[in-house]
Amino acid sequence: MIDWMKYRYLYLAFSLLIIIPGLLSLFAYGLKLSIDFTGGTIMKLDGLKESKEVVITATKDLSPQIIESTGNSVTIRLKDINQSRADEIVAKLKPANKDIKLSSFETLGPAMGQETIKKTFYAILLASLLLLIHISHAFKRLKFGVSAILAMLHDSLVLLGIFSLLGHFAKIEIDLLFVTATLTVLSFSVHDTIVVFDRIREIMKHHSNLSMYEMANRAVSETMVRSLNNTLVLVFMLLALVLLGGMTTRNFALALLVGSISGAYSSPFTAVPLLVIWDDLRKKR
Repeated sequence: MIDWMKYRYLYLAFSLLIIIPGLLSLFAYGLKLSIDFTGGTIMKLDGLKESKEVVITATKDLSPQIIESTGNSVTIRLKDINQSRADEIVAKLKPANKDIKLSSFETLGPAMGQETIKKTFYAILLASLLLLIHISHAFKRLKFGVSAILAMLHDSLVLLGIFSLLGHFAKIEIDLLFVTATLTVLSFSVHDTIVVFDRIREIMKHHSNLSMYEMANRAVSETMVRSLNNTLVLVFMLLALVLLGGMTTRNFALALLVGSISGAYSSPFTAVPLLVIWDDLRKKR
């Protein structure tokens, strides 16, 4: 049997190596927020014969960004404008594009975006508290609940840090789909952690003479193949979506991909080592 826990501090050091640059980026640059959080306008133009770049040129004072382009249609994100301003943009492009028309116009105020941020924070906080109570009760020990939540926090920091770096260097924005991906990643992370914890509990019932160190090694060894297979299936599917999917779902799939890899790592190499370290500290006391 592999001695996984021999390198428990190395696993945590590797996690810090990933998390610290992300935290520095969060403090320095923050996250690049989309219209869902900052407010703005999304408009779709049909019947465009010229290059999509002419739309960028016509709206350059409104911080334009093309979010989807198919055939003669283009969907563009702008600063907050009214309907008359949108009609002016269409009129400006009309001479060279006789069939152009505004097929979709959507405006979201910044106040709604701030409310979305608050609700997201409260949702994650409430979910963490309920999970802490439930896991601690299910496993009859507080250390199981705390370790699971810390592993979940690990995945959150990895995901936020990486997207902060991507936002600064690759201009990737976060939107409501990113929030959905974050909550999905957290649930995946906790689910995978509970699988390993449940195996530790079973070993504890039948081999109470073993130390937490030995039980952790056995549990990780017995669940590693299952976790690896499940994760690889998910990673292959998400990788295909990232590489071949549309613009509107690419960042969502990328967030799930990063979170899935982080969650698969944190269950055996963050949550379980934290249990062993907790037990070591208790013995020293």
